[in-house]
Amino acid sequence: MLNKNLVKVVVPLAVGALALTGCGGESGGGGDTVRIAFQGPLSGDNVQLGQNMENGVKLAIDQANASGEYDFEIEYFPTDDQGQPDKATAAAQKAISENVIAVVGPAFSGPADTAAEYYAEAGIAAVSPSATRPDLTTKGYGSFLRAVPNDSAQGAGMARYFAESTDAEKIVVVDDTTDYGVGLADVAEASLKEAGLDVVRQSVPQKTPDYSAAAKNVVGANADGLIYAGYYEDAGPFATKLAEEDFEGIAISGDGTKDAQFVELAGSAANGWLLTCPCTDPTREEATKKFAEDYEAEFNQIPGTYSAESFDVANMIIEQVAATGGVDSDSGKLLEALRGVEHKGLTKTFSFDDKGEFTNQSIYLYEVKDGAIEYSGSIEELTQQ
Repeated sequence: MLNKNLVKVVVPLAVGALALTGCGGESGGGGDTVRIAFQGPLSGDNVQLGQNMENGVKLAIDQANASGEYDFEIEYFPTDDQGQPDKATAAAQKAISENVIAVVGPAFSGPADTAAEYYAEAGIAAVSPSATRPDLTTKGYGSFLRAVPNDSAQGAGMARYFAESTDAEKIVVVDDTTDYGVGLADVAEASLKEAGLDVVRQSVPQKTPDYSAAAKNVVGANADGLIYAGYYEDAGPFATKLAEEDFEGIAISGDGTKDAQFVELAGSAANGWLLTCPCTDPTREEATKKFAEDYEAEFNQIPGTYSAESFDVANMIIEQVAATGGVDSDSGKLLEALRGVEHKGLTKTFSFDDKGEFTNQSIYLYEVKDGAIEYSGSIEELTQQ
């Protein structure tokens, strides 16, 4: 992670000149065009999560351009941070240098923490549909807006499910040592303890070559539940080793694992795993079925985790560009409009508090059954039954 004291020195040198265009009257792209970026993992281990979101953004832009509703064209600009904090500076500077008017993203929490200060210095709104680490909105990044419930909601939802819908008494909480994993695990651990459950905390670094020892440690803890806070690339082999060690407890992971790649990597060992996400299933909800059909027709695959939310965020940005002057808008006007927006999207209504925190905190539960991730419903509804 980039040292924050260093950031304050290098930001003006790296992007000071660019900030003049980011905060000024230009709207990106030139002529009758505005440029909207997506920052996320477009290569690397967790590329599928990035592609889910990128496709949602692309679809929103393509449909807006084809609609005839706007007197400007929207140009899509991708910037790849591989989901890694040490790649986020270059990704953000690339977007800023191309005079984008706003960014959908950064997608992951670590890169969001690194990039947010650059976007704030340039006066460019960075609206993340998926970065969930709770403290991102407490650091004074004036242009960072979180369009998703944070891990305080997700971790608490996991704990609530264990406490109110299962007979589990002892839970092992495993983080992958990433910013996302540690943040989610911290909230889950605290919430479980508050609910009166015994908790054993373990850490297994991302990209561990062999998860045999980690699986043995979980089984050796004699727990009847597991929370894994990490991404699908590691959850897959971890689940496989847990099955080999005959772990029989209830296993829950979060939105970083909720992807078809988890099932592909884990095979039959994924069956029975529960997955939480601050995202609904766009193929099941009536409001998003048309989106899901359009998405599948365009990309030859069903929408993935955060595809629909990214579509909504991109459309929210496009609508606010139009509301603030179209090609006569700029990143400063747009940022102010987004801070005060109330946008009814397909997945939810988007609005933000004075820190840029999302105001809707619903968390949803999924279960892997017969090799497919199936939607169960909101944790709030499931724990009231």
